[in-house]
Amino acid sequence: MPVARVPRGGLCVAAVAAVLLAGSSGCANGGEADPKAPSSPSPASSASVSAPVSATATATPSGTPSTASATPTPRAATPAPAASPPAAPTRLTVAVDTRGGRLALVRGGGAQEFTVTLRNGNSVDHRHLLVAFQMELLVGEPGDRPGSGPGFLLERYDRTSGAWHPAELRVANDARPLSLYTGGGPLARDAVRVERYRLRATAGGPTGSTPVVVSFVDTDTDREAAAHVLLGHSTG
Repeated sequence: MPVARVPRGGLCVAAVAAVLLAGSSGCANGGEADPKAPSSPSPASSASVSAPVSATATATPSGTPSTASATPTPRAATPAPAASPPAAPTRLTVAVDTRGGRLALVRGGGAQEFTVTLRNGNSVDHRHLLVAFQMELLVGEPGDRPGSGPGFLLERYDRTSGAWHPAELRVANDARPLSLYTGGGPLARDAVRVERYRLRATAGGPTGSTPVVVSFVDTDTDREAAAHVLLGHSTG
């Protein structure tokens, strides 16, 4: 009895079905495996390639600060600097300066110059501060025969005109009431004013020694002199 031959194609169909169930085809070109055909990836390797990146990942790229590190750290409040204490109150100071510290005049001779410096404090603004001069009467020396002249000539230097102008010198033994003084120049707080004067003894004046009293009077107040300075003086 002849043996029935199963066609090769029938075996291949059965084999293909078995291979498909296993995930790969084993037949090509009449049931033989094609060495050039690429192998199909396994289910496990396909999942690893196509798995999407989780949207909840919290890792940050290298060098990029995380949200927590980017939050600024509160700084401690800097205390305000302490206020400077107010300056101590200061008052007017004055000075009279001349060569040798005193006036040494000769009748009919040249004048001797001196300066008066007014340095105001930080307490009061003076609108009219006057420099006033007074000298007591000289009795003269034995044998002295003074003439009829005023005895002394006081002058003040005017910076604006660059010339010397007569200034008042009171010769008397009594004090002059402050209410009778008028005029004077302004002197603001912490300001400094320097004035130049010169005194000459006339040929007909007396001789002797007596200080020149330099007074500084605020003519707006009329209460008391702001200061007094004694300048030594002698006339021979």
